Amino acid sequence: MTQKPLQRWAIRVGTLILLAWSLLPILWALRSSLTRPVDLTAAKFSVLPPVFTLQHYANLLGAVSAFRGTVTQSVWPQFSRALLNSMVTSGAATIVTVFAAALGGYAFARLRFPGRDTIFGLVVATLAIPAYTVMIPLYRMMVSVHWVDTYLGVTLVYVSAFLPLALWLMRSVYRGLPISLEEAAWIDGAGRLHTLLRIVMPMAAPGLIAAAILTFLTAWGQFLIPLVFSPTLATKPLTVLIPEFVSKNYIDYGLMNAAGVLAIIPPLLLVVFLNRYLISGLTAGSGK
Repeated sequence: MTQKPLQRWAIRVGTLILLAWSLLPILWALRSSLTRPVDLTAAKFSVLPPVFTLQHYANLLGAVSAFRGTVTQSVWPQFSRALLNSMVTSGAATIVTVFAAALGGYAFARLRFPGRDTIFGLVVATLAIPAYTVMIPLYRMMVSVHWVDTYLGVTLVYVSAFLPLALWLMRSVYRGLPISLEEAAWIDGAGRLHTLLRIVMPMAAPGLIAAAILTFLTAWGQFLIPLVFSPTLATKPLTVLIPEFVSKNYIDYGLMNAAGVLAIIPPLLLVVFLNRYLISGLTAGSGK
């Protein structure tokens, strides 16, 4: 009995620490994005901005401003292009990864073929390989086929990086589903592909959505891969563009934070509206 209050307080303190660790950087970015440039560099610190301003958001969306003789041009053309690039590459990688994981996961869960478990183990083992160890070989391959700075090249690199996790997740989901429904469909004359598309996949929908969310969030937050494979604005995403809001003599912290706040809105909305599918999908294969 004496340990229960201590356990409750420990859980509360741990939860507060976790919330502070997760939310304080976002709140700080929001605060900086609403602060005037002169207040950002002031010696006196204040938790709230002395004067709230939307100047940095205006610069992102088309306005022009000046600070200490430095003219800040609108970065909307670059920001909008990078936003489009992030949406295209993250969305394409999500679609391809989920499609391949849906088929591959079923094959590893239900089909019998030589070396099935060995092949699956080797594919999942690639999750332990650091990205920088294969960056140079991948770059040389992309250069040889002229896929550097293309949507196709960036998408394929994303898929190669995210597919093992999605494949492992979908295999677990399929193995947690009862096979009796599939056997009943086979007895009625349904083919394996028809059974997969019409019976198995609807039951595995939470897992598919979970795989899609994880893939999209991971692709959206990538920095190293697009830094190497997206050198120009043709395919450069927001994660690479935002750190470039630095001139030779001036760092526009307000603009960088405003862009960061806007950049977290798509993944935030995705998690808010599909969070229940993410949880159910991750726990779908935990038991039968």
